[in-house]
Amino acid sequence: MKTALITGASGGIGAAIAARLAQEGYLPVLHYCAHGKGMDETAAALGGFAVQADLGDPAAIEAMAEAVLSRTGRLDVLINNAAISLSGLLTDITPAQRRRLFDVNVLGTIECARAFLPQMIRQKNGCIINISSMWGQVGASCEVDYSASKAAVIGFTKALAQEVAPSGIRVNCIAPGVIRTPMLDCYDADTLRALAEETPLGKLGTPEDIAAAAAFLCHYSADFITGQVLGVNGGFVMN
Repeated sequence: MKTALITGASGGIGAAIAARLAQEGYLPVLHYCAHGKGMDETAAALGGFAVQADLGDPAAIEAMAEAVLSRTGRLDVLINNAAISLSGLLTDITPAQRRRLFDVNVLGTIECARAFLPQMIRQKNGCIINISSMWGQVGASCEVDYSASKAAVIGFTKALAQEVAPSGIRVNCIAPGVIRTPMLDCYDADTLRALAEETPLGKLGTPEDIAAAAAFLCHYSADFITGQVLGVNGGFVMN
């Protein structure tokens, strides 16, 4: 059975990807950091298991990789979904907040890939999907640091795709638009309605929309696709 690790699987998008890949026949490994309540039960219900790690800590990532591979023997799909958001004027964000954001969003993504690549290279096969954001493509006011971190994920995707392609490993990126997850709970109904109206398709996306895109990129029908950024945003950003 093929194995897929989904980081940030306690959140809306990560949980949806884990559920979809389980339906596709993968053994899902659900990563979480601080929100571990019920994760073991959720993972078991999907036929997999849960792992904990602070992705801002390279040593914790290395330990997670060792634990996963010792239990599964292989990893076929790595979904780098875990991330934290940060809103506010650039001049109001503290250095500590900025450092933590980049440690998780950028270095966490890079270190997760680094930890599992040796096994994928030995297999001569693997699929890595990094979750960015449409703001990583075009930028967003009052989310400068977040936008920069997600732009870095896109650059990392394109460079790594070239580096590991000779080993049969594909690396792609999904750039979600406005997705209806708990991260939007801070917005009132009028704001959410305005965001939906601003989206050409006239609605907000769902975690299942992102999960469907991830499932496609994992599938053998996408075997000739690597180094690409797939926008799943309802037309909000077109480039």
